[in-house]
Amino acid sequence: MDSKIFNLKAKLEVYKAMSGGANFADCPIRDVIQVINGKWSSLLVMALAEKPYRFGELRRLVPDISQRMLTQTLYDLQRDGYVHREVFATKPPSVEYSLTDLGRSMFGPLQLLIQWAEFNHDAVRKARAAFDVAQA
Repeated sequence: MDSKIFNLKAKLEVYKAMSGGANFADCPIRDVIQVINGKWSSLLVMALAEKPYRFGELRRLVPDISQRMLTQTLYDLQRDGYVHREVFATKPPSVEYSLTDLGRSMFGPLQLLIQWAEFNHDAVRKARAAFDVAQA
């Protein structure tokens, strides 16, 4: 992919051509962002950027995530190469999750977005409220 292409229309044409012209199945933006954009992914990546965590520690750290969603999100992050899962031969076996080099390289840009979200949260909430009032 030529990094000099900045025009969205041109990029979409390239992605469409990559997938045989039928659709945008090979769109790298959607393909990569899909997992990072998950409801729990950014919180888990933030935690793992601090240090490796065991499953139970992550569950306590994010108390409103279900065990099933934590398992699925970690699996998805592991599948995409952001998270490493290490099993220790203890009784019972313990599992620890940590960021890979790819995960750490992704965290820098993600951290900027997280900071932007924290800084602009009130403005977004006010915009939503104003929009909802105007729609009613």
